[in-house]
Amino acid sequence: MSTLDDRLVEMNLVELLHDADGVRSVEGGTPGEQVAVIEFLLAICYASGTYPESAGQWPAWVDRKDALRPAAEWLARRPEDEVWDLFHPVEPLGQNALLAPFLDEHGAGPAQLVIERVGDYNQFFDHHHLEHPSPLPVAEAFRAMLTQHVYGPAGRARISGKETLGATITNLAATRLGTRIRVIALGDTLGETLRLNLAPVSGPAGALNRTWTVGEERRGFTAKATPRTVNGPADLHSCLGRSVLLRPTRTGEHVDRVLLGAGEVLKLTDEHLQDAVYLGKKGDGARKPLWASATRAVWREAHALYAAVAEARSGGGRNDGSTLYRRLALFPAADVAPEPGQQPARRVELWTVGLVAKQTTAIAWVDGTFPFAPGLEASLYEASSRGSVVAEFVADALYKAAYAAWRVAYPNPKPTDKQLQIARFDARARHWAATREPFYLLMEETTLGEDVGASLREYAAGVATAARRFLAECLDSLPRNAQGAKARAAALRRFDDELGQPKAPAELRGGTTS
Repeated sequence: MSTLDDRLVEMNLVELLHDADGVRSVEGGTPGEQVAVIEFLLAICYASGTYPESAGQWPAWVDRKDALRPAAEWLARRPEDEVWDLFHPVEPLGQNALLAPFLDEHGAGPAQLVIERVGDYNQFFDHHHLEHPSPLPVAEAFRAMLTQHVYGPAGRARISGKETLGATITNLAATRLGTRIRVIALGDTLGETLRLNLAPVSGPAGALNRTWTVGEERRGFTAKATPRTVNGPADLHSCLGRSVLLRPTRTGEHVDRVLLGAGEVLKLTDEHLQDAVYLGKKGDGARKPLWASATRAVWREAHALYAAVAEARSGGGRNDGSTLYRRLALFPAADVAPEPGQQPARRVELWTVGLVAKQTTAIAWVDGTFPFAPGLEASLYEASSRGSVVAEFVADALYKAAYAAWRVAYPNPKPTDKQLQIARFDARARHWAATREPFYLLMEETTLGEDVGASLREYAAGVATAARRFLAECLDSLPRNAQGAKARAAALRRFDDELGQPKAPAELRGGTTS
C-alpha cells in the first residue's frame, strides 16, 4: 500500500479498512491488479453492510473518515468456522477445492496465474513458459488470483476436462470486466476512493464469495454454463470468474503450482454496470459499454464520462444515484468556477482501466485518469470533446498528406503494395502518441478554471505544429531528387490545405466554436 507520505507498506485487510484514510492507494504490478484489489475491498464493504443509506446521504457520507470502520470490525469478528485461509484444504479463499485431486498432475507453474505472463498458450510447443517452477510470493499470487476473477480473458484453459471435472471446465468465458472499461472514482485517500464507489443498496447486499464450495450454489462442469442471477453488490464484486487452486510451498510463503479452469458466469444488467459509459451500438442495435482498444486510446472518448455527469445534473427529476455519474452529480456545483490556477473545492479523478486481449492472449493494459470537479462537467465535456475532434481531424489530414506523397512517389504502384507504401509517409502513430500529454494538460487547465476556448486554441496550435513536424520527418525518407521534392511539397501542401479549409475545427483556424 502507498501511504500519504509515499511509503510502501504491507497491511492485512482489517488494518487496511480500519486505516483506509491513512493510505493513498493500493499498489499492484498493473492497473488491472489494482482494480481487482479495490473490487475485493468493495465486496467486503457491501457484505458488512458498510455503504450509504440513500442517494441523498451519499455526498456527506463520502466525507466521513470513519465510515469504513464497520467493515474492518466486521472482518475482525468473523466466526472461527468461517475460514479466510488461502491454503485451507476445504475452503481455500477465492478458490475451488474441487480441483485438489487434479492439482499435482494437471497443474502448471504459477506463471499460469498471472494474466500478463501467460501469453498465448500455443506460444511454445512444449508450453515451458507455463511449466517454469519459479515460485510466486503469496501476496502476489493472491492479487493475481483476484485479477483473474475480474479480468480473465476468454479462451481455453490448459486443464483436461475429460480427466477432471468435465469438459466445460476448459472453456474460459471472459470475466466480468474482461470486455469493457472499468471506471473508478479516485479520492485523495483509499478510504475516500472506496466511499466514492460504494452505492446505496435498494435490495439485499448479497454475500461475499469467500470460496467455491460454501454459500452460493455454483455451476457444474458437465454442461455449458447458465448465467446466474446476481444476488447483490457483494456477490457482484467478489464473483469467482475462474475456478482456480493454488499449491503452497513447504514454508507456505510462496505458490509453486496452479490449476485454473472456467468459473462462474453472471447474468448482468444495467444495474450491475453502474460505472459504464456507452458509445455507439452493437450490430443488433444494443448499446455497448466503452471498451479497451489497442488502436484507440481511452482519452479520445473521455468526453463520454463528462457527458454522463452533465446529463445526470441537467436531466430533471429526482436523482436516484443509480450510477456513478448520477452520484457525482449529487455533489453541489460550485457557484462560480475557481479562479484561474486555483484548485476547485472538490476534485475527483476518473480512472479508466481495461484489458486488450485476443482470446487467451493479453495484449496490453490501457488506462487513463481524467479530472472531474462538480459544476465543471460542461466545461470539461467541451474541452475533451473538442480536443478529441481536433486530434481526429489532424490525424485525418496526416493520412491525406501521406496519400498525396504516395501518389507522386509511386506513379505505377502494385495494388498489393499500396498500404505499405502509404505507411512510409503516415505520421498518425506518432501524432496519437504525442497528443496524449497535451490533451491531459488541456483537461488540467480546464479543471483549474482556465478559459476553455483559449486553452483549446493553444492545444490545437501545438498539436498541429507537432503533427506537421512528424509528417516532415516521415517525408525525409524521400529521395533527394525532383520527384522526391515534388512528393514532399504535395504532402505538406495537402496537410496545410486540410487544416485551413472551412470544415476544419475552428480551433485549428484560430477561432472558436461559438
